[in-house]
Amino acid sequence: MDKRTPEENFAALNLALPPAPSPLGVYKPGLQMGELYYVSGHGPVQTNGQLIIGRIGEAFTMEEGKEAAQQVGLTILATLKAQLGSLDRVKRVVKVLGMVNCTSDFERHPYIINGCSELFAKVWGEEMGIGVRSAVGMGTLPDNIPVEIEALFELHQ
Repeated sequence: MDKRTPEENFAALNLALPPAPSPLGVYKPGLQMGELYYVSGHGPVQTNGQLIIGRIGEAFTMEEGKEAAQQVGLTILATLKAQLGSLDRVKRVVKVLGMVNCTSDFERHPYIINGCSELFAKVWGEEMGIGVRSAVGMGTLPDNIPVEIEALFELHQ
């Protein structure tokens, strides 16, 4: 059986990418260093360009938080496509750091970040789409977004 490319895998998901966000501060959305591509912290940009706003445990349930994390994953994919031209340039996911804006009693941070990790596993496959990961809770995030994620990818050379 033929193996599908990351671009083909993404197309099969029937998900829409939001516009790749522009930096709102003094940083680059992504930076290539040799065979590694670092992606700055991204928030959940919707297809209309607006951010999802609110805290997990107040404005959002756990499931809605997981969906917000998937939207962050889509935003990261949009940046990868804008910066690299194609998801096929990415060989593997190396690391994901997920930050969850949540109430102080919320303890299921990894579950939320699974929204992004599961998306990456579908795009690059389980072997290459799952890397190392941290998922932590935050008292607040910029603009009151529910999830911020940064990632590190290995590129094909």
